[in-house]
Amino acid sequence: MPIVVRIDVELAKRKMSVGEFAERVGLTPANVAVLKNGRAKAVRFSTLEAICRVLDCQPGDLLEYVDDGEPTS
Repeated sequence: MPIVVRIDVELAKRKMSVGEFAERVGLTPANVAVLKNGRAKAVRFSTLEAICRVLDCQPGDLLEYVDDGEPTS
């Protein structure tokens, strides 16, 4: 998938556990795992806003586009 989620990097920088992060954002730890592992199909802007607020970061710190070499149609 060409969009890579870097939540784990931001959590490590802040030495924050997944459980604490999930509680502060208002997500279940299972949903945080879905985001971290790149299995999410979509993210609500309200969720992205809460994540950025808790981690004091910008959306670009969390999401990265990586060209997978496939031609676009």
